[in-house]
Amino acid sequence: MTSSPPISPVSPETIPSPLAATSLKLVGGITIAASMIDFLTLLFPPEFSNRAWQLATTTNLVDRGIVPLVGIALLFTGYWIDSNLGKVPRRGNLALDIRFWTCLLSCLLGLVFLFTAVLHPNNVRIQSREALTQVEAEAEQANSQLDQRLGADLAQRRAQIDTLLQDEAQLQAAIASGNLDAAQQAQIEQFRSDPAALQAFLDSQVGEAKTQLQTRIGEQKKDATQRLKTEATKATIRITLSSLLLAIGYTYIGWQGLRRLLSMVA
Repeated sequence: MTSSPPISPVSPETIPSPLAATSLKLVGGITIAASMIDFLTLLFPPEFSNRAWQLATTTNLVDRGIVPLVGIALLFTGYWIDSNLGKVPRRGNLALDIRFWTCLLSCLLGLVFLFTAVLHPNNVRIQSREALTQVEAEAEQANSQLDQRLGADLAQRRAQIDTLLQDEAQLQAAIASGNLDAAQQAQIEQFRSDPAALQAFLDSQVGEAKTQLQTRIGEQKKDATQRLKTEATKATIRITLSSLLLAIGYTYIGWQGLRRLLSMVA
């Protein structure tokens, strides 16, 4: 009876990597690379002196910041599967290990999002202050234009009434055509007998119109101010908290990964 030949041990390099591990590493790497291309595209052309560009860029970076994190998680999950199968060999040179560079990238992104969490609130505060100043200027301009328009209306209405008071034919024609009712006819007669009443009437009409329009301008200014403050608060909270969470996630993964890789080499 012949004995069967002994089974030779299988080295980790000869164990085939399952499709799940290969797919996870491939998708993770592609996700990281694509997101880095996207980030670099957002940064060019750089306009660091333009506050609007800073706000738009940081907002877009934070909104897309989860994508590389997902790619890193997929990549490490693929390596974890290979490690459990004994597929991942021990490397003496970390420069040849993609996990090392991924951990360095994760730490770098952690610093970027930490910087964003500090920079963004100040930019939002300055932009909000500038926007509020613009609203104040527009309200003042509207009030100035209001005075000019009401002054023009006052002069026009006085000229019309003076014409009726001085030209009896036009007065009778206006009465005959129905443009003046009984109350208005009585006012015309009052103005003819008391010229001071005409100025008091016109001042009263202009005062009421000015009060109504100023109230409307004030309400619009208040609504615009409240809207700007609300939007600034929401933007500050959303971007700052998201940046902090991303900074924590990237820094933790990168630092822990580097520690483990360095302990494996040591």
